[in-house]
Parts: sequence; structure tokens; C-alpha cells
Amino acid sequence: MRESRDLYGGTLKLFLDTAHLADIETAVRWGILDGITTNPSLAAKEGLAFRDLIREITDRVSGPVSAEVVSPDADEMVRQGHDLRTIADNVVVKVPMTREGITAGARLVEAGIPINVTLVFSTAQAILAATIGATFVSPFLGRVDDIGNDGLGLLSDIVGTYAAQGYETEVLAASLRHPVHVVEAARMGADAATMPFAVMDKLFDHPLTDIGNERFNRDWEAYQAALSGRAKA
Repeated sequence: MRESRDLYGGTLKLFLDTAHLADIETAVRWGILDGITTNPSLAAKEGLAFRDLIREITDRVSGPVSAEVVSPDADEMVRQGHDLRTIADNVVVKVPMTREGITAGARLVEAGIPINVTLVFSTAQAILAATIGATFVSPFLGRVDDIGNDGLGLLSDIVGTYAAQGYETEVLAASLRHPVHVVEAARMGADAATMPFAVMDKLFDHPLTDIGNERFNRDWEAYQAALSGRAKA
């Protein structure tokens, strides 16, 4: 299993946004997985009790695993956050960018629990996440694009603002729809990028790579056939 890179390590960490164990196992086998983000919608597809599902994920992944609280009430979010942290030491508690979510997040941080502030759609919201000492802030690029605004522009603004202020909160680019989102997140200086399995899988692909591999394999087979013919002669 790949060891997670150090927090604030200065290189883009690659996360999967999934709760599907088979996809997680594949990414672990590839050796490129740094962490996992989940949400209630993703967890609901897997057919396991939520705590059991998060435990299964943390058994497979050594890096941060974001597990989300589900309540409109700050006190209940805090209770759920403490409970989630009993599953494994690498659980990061996801709280929503709401007044109650930020209130709960601040209390969890005070208790020494790492949090990921999710559903962030503005730099102002990202500033609030950094102010309470969140470990991660998750701007949703694709959803910003969906309403006709500039998701990458938002990411650039958040990264620049954090650099100017010296915030330690990591910018975790989320709602990534294609490999270009991942590349641009890296170029802009995001700390991490979380993506569906299909997007991570596409990072490998290029037609010239396929053509080159096919040609090399064909030439190797011809080479081995020629050597075999010489040996028989």
C-alpha cells in the first residue's frame, strides 16, 4: 500500500471520490492513490452500513478518508464527527459550508479532529474554512461550471488567496469532470484533487502511447521469432 504523502508536502495528492471498494482496490494497486473522499450519495450506492463502509475503506487506504456528517444541527454534527473518528485515525470529518457546519467544524478542530469543509463555491466561503483551521477545503469546480461560471477561475482565486494569507488549510479541488481539470488543478497549485474513478483511469490514456506499445510488442514478437528460427537452424 502506498504511504500517504505528508500534509502540506507541496505536491498534488490524487484522491478518489468514491465509496466503491473495487475501484479503490484498483487505484491502490496502481500505486497512485493518496486518499478518498466520500459523501452520502456515494455511500448509498454500496449497500453497507455507513460505519462498516468507512472501516472497509480505511482498511485499504492509509491516507485521508473523508467521511461526511449528515445533520442540519451543529451539536449533532459534532457528535457524529467524534463517532466517525473512532473508526480509524485517518478519518477526516466532512462538514458542509453552512453556518451550522462551520460552527461544528470549529468545535471539531478545537478537539483535535481534522475536517474537510465541503460544498464550497466561493473564495469567501474558503476563507471561512481556513479561519477555523480546516485541514481541507473542497471547492466544487464542475458544479460551478454547470451554472455557467468559471470553476478553474474559482480554484485559482482560492489558491492565490491562501498563499497571500499563509493559510495552512489544503485546497482539495473537487467535482472534477475530466483530466484537464486535474492537470489545471496541479498547474494552479492545488494541494489535492479528488475525482471519480473514470477520470483517474483516463489520466493514463493517450493514443500515441497505445500505438507505441502496440508497435514495440509487435517488434518484440518478431524479434523473438527470428531468434527462435536461428536457434533451430
